[in-house]
Amino acid sequence: MVVPALMAAMNMNAQTEAMAQSPYKLVWCQEFDTDGPYDSHVWKPERGFVRNHEAQWYQGENAYCRNGCLVIEARREVKANPIHNPEYHSDDWRRSRKNIEYTSASLTTHDSFSFTYGRMEVKARIPTASGAWPAIWLLGKEMEWPSCGEIDVMEFYRINDVPHILANACWGSDKRYQAVWNSKRIPFLHFTSNDSLWAEKFHIWRMDWTHESISIFIDDELVNEIPLSETINGSLGGHKNPFHAPQYILLNLALGGDNGGIIDDNCFPMRYEIDYVRVYQ
Repeated sequence: MVVPALMAAMNMNAQTEAMAQSPYKLVWCQEFDTDGPYDSHVWKPERGFVRNHEAQWYQGENAYCRNGCLVIEARREVKANPIHNPEYHSDDWRRSRKNIEYTSASLTTHDSFSFTYGRMEVKARIPTASGAWPAIWLLGKEMEWPSCGEIDVMEFYRINDVPHILANACWGSDKRYQAVWNSKRIPFLHFTSNDSLWAEKFHIWRMDWTHESISIFIDDELVNEIPLSETINGSLGGHKNPFHAPQYILLNLALGGDNGGIIDDNCFPMRYEIDYVRVYQ
């Protein structure tokens, strides 16, 4: 019988050998091997109510490194909303909320690292409770969204109360803030029907980005392939292709909002654990 430590070593050796034979070479990585704060020179935390009418207040304090992982922790905690203004109503959802009811974290490499083309691998264990909306994604910096381009290597949320994992990309149209999407929605049952303990394990999300396409994989299973011949911005984006320009990385755990669904308050704290992020070119 192969003991777990030996099995882990064999898997690591096999992975190392496979990469040695690959044309890809490691150019950037975050391994999160030291317990304590995340590297603030690499990761910039978003702060506040940011997007999609989500329930959480983002703050850097909800992310930390422990046991070889970056942990993004969503918490149920009520405190005053520092930007609340009673004169605002539904027309400004950020200011109209009197209280913060949940906190979480969203970290980005906006100021430290971006890349064009290559392979990105993220090993992570995601929370799957109702209301959870973890993501691995990328954005460009050259234009306003969506003309900047967005690549969703992973999203998890419920669609009509059915859990799904998504792999998407979007780009600009002729109308401001209106994106053109190439989306693949895979029912969570696709994974759990083969492994009832799937949600308890770490999995590898991979993006292969070339001049011709963006391919997204989960544990080496291709889940979406997006031809770059189709990803041309509309007039607001100057009819440019945003996926021939650098993109930076975002890791976040959102709650509720436009897509997250009803939040299960019995599942806090929720933890999204990232073992590593690696970029090869």
